Order: sequence, then structure tokens, then C-alpha cells
Amino acid sequence: MNNTELLKDIRARLSDHRYEHSLQVAKSAAELAERYGGDRDLLYTAGLAHDVLKEQPKDEALAFFAAHGVQLTPVERSAPKLWHAMAGAIYLKETYGFPEELLTAVRYHTTGREQMTLSEKILFIADFISADRDYPGVEDMRERAKVSLEYAMEEGLRFTIYELSEKCRPIHPDTVACYNEIVTAKNR
Repeated sequence: MNNTELLKDIRARLSDHRYEHSLQVAKSAAELAERYGGDRDLLYTAGLAHDVLKEQPKDEALAFFAAHGVQLTPVERSAPKLWHAMAGAIYLKETYGFPEELLTAVRYHTTGREQMTLSEKILFIADFISADRDYPGVEDMRERAKVSLEYAMEEGLRFTIYELSEKCRPIHPDTVACYNEIVTAKNR
């Protein structure tokens, strides 16, 4: 894929910090693709694009959803941090005609979901382990990503669920379903 136009687009839309994050996620996604047999070029592009609408103001995001007939669930409405993934997938389809594999990776990089594809898992983990990340436990996540995607996802989902529950925030049903699927498979 030619990423020239996409790079111009994200550069214009994102702060320096978020732009650098996107570059680092792209690099991590490409490395994970090589390790686990994913499409390196597609996942590099997904990493670049994953936060394309991250800094879109809330009122613009709501107008975007309304214009595209997207009905937010009560959980989604209460979690604006998830909106950029949902809107980003629509935007990337309309603007660039990206393939479904890339679109679903962007769509589910914040929540996860049951029966995630290889590309979805890779982008989900790449966002957690990119070189710019420095949260407590990031080194453990990076080591887990070297063992298996599922091992890293288990920790990433646990981290997300814990963080949200500590703040008394709703947890997206896709996140819970993804976590349950991972730990159920592990315990078989």
C-alpha cells in the first residue's frame, strides 16, 4: 500500500505526540506481523491509521455518527475514548477504500472482540507495546507479545477491565467477550 496520502492526512489531523504514537504502533504492528505470519504492509498501514480520528472533537464525532447512521449503544455513548476506532474504520473505508481486514483491525483495536482475526490481534497488541508507551507493566506486555498474541491479549484485556472497573466506567461487551474467550481457551 502507498501510505503517502495517509501520512499527510494523519499528520494534519494529529498532534505531534499522537502522530509519533501512530508511527510507533505501525512499526510494532509490522514487527508482530513478521513474527506471527501477518501481512506486514497491511499491518504497518493499520498502525499508521488506527488513531486517524483520535483527536476529533466529541461534537464532530457525534455528527459523523449521525451522518453515517451509527447508533451508539449506551455503553458506547458513555465511552468517547472508543469513538475514534468506530469512526476511523468508516472514514478509512470511505476515504481510502481500505480492505476489510484493515478496517476491522482499526475498528476493534480499543475493545477487542470474540473471534478476532490475526490482524485484529496484532494491531490490538501493537497499540499496547509501541516504543512510546511507558505505563507500569509495559515491559511485561512486550515480553508476553514475544510468547504469543493470546498471552499478551490476556494481560491487555485484564489491564483494561481492571482500569475501567477501578474508575467505575462501563466495560464494552466486546471486551468482556474477548477476555472470556481468551481465558476459557487457556483453561481448556
